[in-house]
Amino acid sequence: MAPILPANLSIPPVAAPSAAPPAPQGAFQSAFADAVAKVESFQQNAATSVERFLSGEGEELHQVAIAAQQAELSFQLFLQMRNKIVSAYQQVMQMQV
Repeated sequence: MAPILPANLSIPPVAAPSAAPPAPQGAFQSAFADAVAKVESFQQNAATSVERFLSGEGEELHQVAIAAQQAELSFQLFLQMRNKIVSAYQQVMQMQV
């Protein structure tokens, strides 16, 4: 039977990021943040390209398709990398000490 949590247990609110300079990051954290930023950049570029095409601002259809495909591929690559990292972490956690 699972333990019952007290009724007065509250979850503290998540603080917004401060304007202070970030703490030094590890290599993995830095690489992860860069990958997330690149995926977001590709997705924003694709969204902007679609908006320009739909508004008739001279965006070519093939450029829209390329931007959308680039965003999709970058997201799929990121997702597969995440899956491999989670799998490796789970294998490490199952190791007997």
